[in-house]
Amino acid sequence: MPRPRLTFVGTGYLGATYAVCFAELGYEVLGFDVDVARIAALTAGTVPFHEPGLTELLRRNLAAGRLRFTTSYAETADFGDVHFVCVGTPQRPGGTGADLSYVESAVTGLAAHLTRPALIVGKSTVPVGTAEWVERLVAKHAPGLGVQVAWSPEFLQEGRAVQDVLRPSRIVVGVRSEWAGALVDAAHRGILELAAAEDREVPVVVTDFATAELVKVAANAFLATKISFINAMAEVCEVAGGDVTQLARAIGYDPRIGNRFLQAGVGFGGGCLPKDIRAFQARAQELGAGEALRFLHEVDLINQRRRGKVLQLAAELLGCPPGPGGPQFAGARVAVLGATFKPHSDDVRDAPALQIAAALARAGAGVRVYDPAGMANAALAQPGLRFAESLDDAVRDAELVCVLTEWPEFRTADPARLGRLAATPLVIDGRNCLDAAAWTAAGWRYRGLGSRPADRAPAGWTALDQDDPAGRPPLPRPATRPVAAR
Repeated sequence: MPRPRLTFVGTGYLGATYAVCFAELGYEVLGFDVDVARIAALTAGTVPFHEPGLTELLRRNLAAGRLRFTTSYAETADFGDVHFVCVGTPQRPGGTGADLSYVESAVTGLAAHLTRPALIVGKSTVPVGTAEWVERLVAKHAPGLGVQVAWSPEFLQEGRAVQDVLRPSRIVVGVRSEWAGALVDAAHRGILELAAAEDREVPVVVTDFATAELVKVAANAFLATKISFINAMAEVCEVAGGDVTQLARAIGYDPRIGNRFLQAGVGFGGGCLPKDIRAFQARAQELGAGEALRFLHEVDLINQRRRGKVLQLAAELLGCPPGPGGPQFAGARVAVLGATFKPHSDDVRDAPALQIAAALARAGAGVRVYDPAGMANAALAQPGLRFAESLDDAVRDAELVCVLTEWPEFRTADPARLGRLAATPLVIDGRNCLDAAAWTAAGWRYRGLGSRPADRAPAGWTALDQDDPAGRPPLPRPATRPVAAR
């Protein structure tokens, strides 16, 4: 079977990345979106989000003529043999289930313009049962044309999405006919050919609709559980005097467990894990299997609780008094380093860093936020916050520095130089990503999440009670701040 022509319906993060990368593999590709401004930006060679390496590939494939973008359903339907649906499935307003309105709009809009047999392949993360529902939509809006449906979930990681498309860890496809299987195989042949040329193997799992749909949400639920597990262990370490980083290292050597996603910190965020585990629970409840996923509710609670831990540590270090709604920071100057939910991305959806910054500001702190890529999106999401132009600008005169996204710029920063900029050398390492010994040696009072070695002390002590390893006396405890006037 010759290579089919591909369309990607929805050119947000998912669809645009796939469209560009499949053009790079040599396919003829058309990207569709109803967002006129987004299509104009992509056509002009501008990626409207931050993803390393994608802009270069976009411009190269536009110039080569393999890649175009459109806002026309009719053009999309006429062009493609395989149509990948790549629209968002956000959490429903006022509920926890997935909102499938974008999927419905994309499928019905496309199907109404189809005039010949084609394959519609879902890539969006959806509740189990969605593919069968899409089949019914297609039968209603494109009757008698031989249009079929398949489901092939995506496994992109923001910050390394180009590699995840071109060199995936696996390909999963749910199909119901040999024709659909052959066509979806032809659509992925470029990935397998690239793997063969590089002497790699890409596992291909061909299965039914329900299993294909469940693979993505099950994977995300497992990852979320692993992250919340190590954060639960951090809570135990904090009261028991253990060191969660050494604990994670030790259990990570067990091949049954592995060391990935065992980094304790402020928890997970972004546009996938939080909403996907909630939608998974909601769908299981609808199917009568809610008891099976009850543990995911606790996973979610642990994740949310870690954000409050930063405020607790900040109040402890700054000597801030309690208030009716939590600690009162009364003008304390706090630098928040990081706004995105992870490094190498500009995505601030459900970002722990940005939510903590906003909570500190609501409690009276004077907060300055700096992020290497997410400032524009952060300002849209939290317009009441103040944003610094650089790392130095954020830290200058700060009484407390909170590192909440593990950008390389923060991990490799010189603590001695930053110590000369800050008003008080107090740092909370919300990602356990800093060299605790180096920061302590540079004069900082360091607190990681999960009793890192630099903050270990007898029960009841705070970081300010400890003697400095270099023999310097402890910093004087800040005066207790008055409760802010209401």
